[in-house]
Amino acid sequence: MTMIAMICDFFHPNVGGVENHIYMLSANLIRRGHKVIVITHSHPPDRVGIRWLLPSLKVYYVPLVTIASSATLPDFLAFLPYLRTIVLREGIQLIHAHASLSALAHEGILHAHLMGVRTVFTDHSLFGFDDAASILTNKLLEAALRNVDATICVSHTGRENTVLRARLLPHSAYVIPNALVADQFKPGPITGPTATVTIVVISRLAYRKGIDLLVATAPRICALFPNVRFVIGGDGPKLIDLLQMREKHMLQDRIEMLGPVRHSDVRDVLVRGTIFMNTSLTESFGIAILEAACAGLYVVSTRVGGVPEILPEDMISFANPDEDDVVRAMSEAIQIVSAGKHDPLRAHQRVKGFYDWSEIAERTEKVYEAVLHSRPPDFWTRMNRTLDLGRFVGPIFAIILVVGCLFFMFLEWWLPESEIDKVQRHWDQDRFVKLVEESERRSAQEHHTTLTST
Repeated sequence: MTMIAMICDFFHPNVGGVENHIYMLSANLIRRGHKVIVITHSHPPDRVGIRWLLPSLKVYYVPLVTIASSATLPDFLAFLPYLRTIVLREGIQLIHAHASLSALAHEGILHAHLMGVRTVFTDHSLFGFDDAASILTNKLLEAALRNVDATICVSHTGRENTVLRARLLPHSAYVIPNALVADQFKPGPITGPTATVTIVVISRLAYRKGIDLLVATAPRICALFPNVRFVIGGDGPKLIDLLQMREKHMLQDRIEMLGPVRHSDVRDVLVRGTIFMNTSLTESFGIAILEAACAGLYVVSTRVGGVPEILPEDMISFANPDEDDVVRAMSEAIQIVSAGKHDPLRAHQRVKGFYDWSEIAERTEKVYEAVLHSRPPDFWTRMNRTLDLGRFVGPIFAIILVVGCLFFMFLEWWLPESEIDKVQRHWDQDRFVKLVEESERRSAQEHHTTLTST
């Protein structure tokens, strides 16, 4: 059994791909017998202090102020007193940090070595190399990952991107994809072929999600196919552009705007359609595509990032991020679904066999084992790696590393480990795992009995 702390700025009650990944991975690691906690920033006035999520997932909501998009300010010192106390109280052996834009994740990796804790980092996004924001983000990521023990990426494209951005040794970067709970995305009842083709779009309405492409192509698709209608869910800065497009082309009766969609309602929106449209300009994995395919929809997507790795070619039509090519791919998809060549139930069964959280947890567990059995680098090795960041950035982060060590020494004197109350385990973890396995076995038997009787 390993004591694991997941650290990220992005976690529940916020909803998103990273948040769901952390929760589902933690839940499945708990099922495999590990102890897992989550450390994130607070969401006053409700999510503060310690909260519990099923199944027995303990969440520490640390009182740190956010600056934008639920991310905290990277100051490299304010988080250390909280992290040290939590790590010592819980007996943490390994820190698993998530997301390139999470300051808490970077600081967790930076301070972990002070307490002899090993580190793993999962990168969920793709970034460029030529704009100011990407250059700054990449340098911060490179500095953080100089002292990480292993890196996980959600696609092979994401791995190549992260290795280049952070100048990592390729052998230290693993590829473990996302997954989903397939039973939560069952296709709707099959009613036979219909004259109307409904295209579903569920996305954050932002530039990087290719909403400009959607604005340009939706009127052309509606003009080419009178039997097509759109259902668009999501919110973001590009919402006004979509509303203006719908008003300009008088498509109020053919383009339905749902606004923000809760994750629990995503399946109900997906089963209203037959085609899922994704126009992202960059995508590391694309969990929305996977959810749509699992719900039985045929997928049309731009060929960017790790999207080509998600589904077989007979379940998806690709287009270049170009207006004309998106219209071509959508025309091809409409012909496929209109001819009845796409089977939603078969698509669901295939996705269910491709992606499973228990398998993802097992593969992540092997990364943990490799890290815990490897030899940790000493302080001077870390210092040399940090100085190698560059003529200007290297000394800056070396100073941060030294000041962090001094601050840690002060905390050791101010609040010795002997005065910190340790968390006592009041249940038998082995018995908990056996009960979970028995419950799953009983559910499988009941499901088999139901199928047999019908």
